[in-house]
Formats: sequence, structure tokens, C-alpha cells
Amino acid sequence: MGLNAVLLKAVEAAGMDTPKPIQEQAIPAQLAGQDILGIAQTGSGKTAAFSLPILQKIITIGDKRKGKTARALILAPTRELAVQIEETIRKLSKGAHISTALVLGGVSRGAQINKMQAGVDVLIATPGRLTDLVRDNRIDLSETRWLVLDEADRMLDMGFINDVKRIAKGTHRDRQTALFSATMPKEVAALAAGLLRDPIRVEVAPQGTTAAEIKQVVHMIPTKQKKQVLSAMLKDETLASVIVFTRTKHGADAVTRVLEKDGYDVAAIHGNKSQNARQRALNGFKDGSVRVLVATDIAARGIDVVGISHVINFDLPDEPESYVHRIGRTGRNGASGSAITLYDPAEESVKLKAVERVTRMRLPMADSPVDLSSLPARAANSDQRPPRREGGSGAPAKKPHRGQSAGKPREARGEKVWSNDGSTAEKRPFRRNKRKSFGKAA
Repeated sequence: MGLNAVLLKAVEAAGMDTPKPIQEQAIPAQLAGQDILGIAQTGSGKTAAFSLPILQKIITIGDKRKGKTARALILAPTRELAVQIEETIRKLSKGAHISTALVLGGVSRGAQINKMQAGVDVLIATPGRLTDLVRDNRIDLSETRWLVLDEADRMLDMGFINDVKRIAKGTHRDRQTALFSATMPKEVAALAAGLLRDPIRVEVAPQGTTAAEIKQVVHMIPTKQKKQVLSAMLKDETLASVIVFTRTKHGADAVTRVLEKDGYDVAAIHGNKSQNARQRALNGFKDGSVRVLVATDIAARGIDVVGISHVINFDLPDEPESYVHRIGRTGRNGASGSAITLYDPAEESVKLKAVERVTRMRLPMADSPVDLSSLPARAANSDQRPPRREGGSGAPAKKPHRGQSAGKPREARGEKVWSNDGSTAEKRPFRRNKRKSFGKAA
């Protein structure tokens, strides 16, 4: 495909010997200098498809880097996906003396600023943090000649559209651009039209297609019994490495508490967790010390872990396209996998129909994997945080002032009150604030 010997050696060391369809079509076009509009299902090898041509061109140029600049910029919607992309690029450029940097939220800005002082070859960033550092003149994009938008549809879903446009405007006017996405809604098409110049469209699978290696099944479970069913399912040791997707951050924490209480090795990833906590959870999942990873859709496109046996949809997602990305965490690179959905027909029928429209298939239904009538009754709110007391935001209710009985108005307690007009009622005596005096009195 025209790649140099250094890259070919790194590709071979990474276990890649035959290019995937998206790579066969995208790599030659990008090496020829054309913009790319790529559409492929998750796990199809997009990262190598857009990074290998860029690495080839950077190696060929070989010029000295300028401070605060990046020759290539790859934008990703989530921190996890950004970390995954950088790991892949490091493998593919091993021995080529390519410098990379990560710029993302949730961690200290200082280390990122220091890393950019000498300039880098490839910058991988999330739009929010990159926008902040560009605004503060910590990063200069004027020398960026290669721009990649990965998972562009997710970036739009997360509200990054204006940041993306500003970032693209700050790059070199003669840049080469690649936009990759698993789906192509009209908003992404409009963004592509504004950023790409005469692009080559590369589409290796119909939008919404799920990998054939993934076995999918839907179990009808009332929402109030989902946690118990999930815990009972995990007694099956064939569920060796499991991601459980919930719709909300609160739901992820609630599921995690139940599974921890039942003795499972579990960790959670969602937007309220710090980046360090999220990375620790992900590292534990990768090394096998964490068997169950509970996540919101923030992880639906940013986790590439070998050997994930099962994906469980505890809730169906609000965006039906997210279903495709969720289950794409298993069955990757030709491996088999299973996707299980716990479905409450009383609450989620509209969401299931939306998923079936996107995937263009009727998801198979099956009986509950456990006998619902045999489940022990769980104490009410046993998986919830302690209820909030009166006083707002979890704070304890205010205690009455000394000498005052709670629940009675001041007039009933014989206290002096202000009148509405300040003239008819007896006024409360003025109390001078006891403040320390500093310096000479006037």
C-alpha cells in the first residue's frame, strides 16, 4: 500500500497482516492527498485507516517541530477514545520517532501545557480542553496540516459542534481532513460539507450495521427487578468479562453498589468520575482484576479491550445509534461476543422500536435467564443512597435558634418582628455585629 519499512514493521508487530476493508479504501486515497468521508461500524479498524497515512507523511517531511504546534490533530468525543487512539498510534509508529500528546479534560492542564512547549507530531484531543488551551495561547494550530474528526456523530450529540468548527478554522488553510463516523445523520453530513474538500466517500457497512459475530438477545424484565436479575446472571462464570451499560450516571452508581454488595469485582465509569478514576477502572478491567465494568454511553465508543465476552444493556439508550456502539465493544476483530438487553416493555417499547429501525433487524426475544418469582425480596431502597433530609441538597435540616421552638411563627413565640411598613409593629432590637477592629479608629 506504499507504506515505508518502519511503519510496516510496527504494523506487523501489532499483529496486523491483512488490511481491513476501510483501510484498503481509505489509506491509498489519503496518501494521494484526498479528503476522506469514512463510514464504518465500530471496531472496523478506522484508527489505523486514518493514522497510517498521516504517520507516513510526517516521517517523509522530517522537519523540525515548532513550539506549541502540532503537525496533525485528531479530535475524539471522549477521553477514553482519545487515550485509545494515542495507544494505537504509539504502536503503529514504534521506531519512527513520532511524538504524541494527549489534551483532554479531567486532569491537570500543567502537564499538557509542558508537553506542548516543544511541539508534537500528533496531538490527540477532546474539543473542550483543546478549545481552552488554544484560547489561552498554549497551543497554536496554525501549523496543523492534517485534521481528523473521529466519531463525528458522537461529537455533535455531545454539543461540540461549535468547538469543532472553531478548531478547524484555526488550522492551516491547506490542511488535509478526514471525517470518520459510524453513522451519518444530516447534521454530520452538513459538518462534512463545510470541512471537507471534494472528499472520497468510503463506506464499508450500512449505517447501523452490527457485527455478525455478536449474538444478540432481549429479555423482558420489569425495571424494579433488573438489578436482581443482573446479579443472578453474573453467577454464570461464562460471563467472564462484562460491560454493563446504564442510561444515567446515577443508575451506574446504583448498579455498582448492588453488585459490590453481592460480592462481584466491579468498577464504574461515567462523567462524574475524575479522569484518573476512570483510567484506574479501565486498567482494572483490562488486566482482569475488574470483572464487571458499569458505564454510561461515555464508554460506548472509547473502550477497546481484548476478550470482552458480554455487553449487557441494563437500560436501552436514549439515542438508538448508541446501541450499535455499545454492543460493538464485544465481538471485535472477528471474535465472537454476546449482547444482552434487559427490557421493560412498560417503559422502553419506544426505545426498542427505535433501535430496531436503526439496526434494521428484529431483536430476538427470550424468557428471563432467571426465575423472577424465585428472586428474594430486596429491602426498599437497599441500593439507594440514604434519603435526603429536609434542608435541601442533602444537608441536615436547620436546628432552631437557642430558646426557640421549631415549627412556630415568631409572633406565637412572643418575639418582636418587623412590620411590613416598618411603623406599626414593635421592632426587634438592633444587634451590633461583633467585629474585630484593625488599625486606628477614624
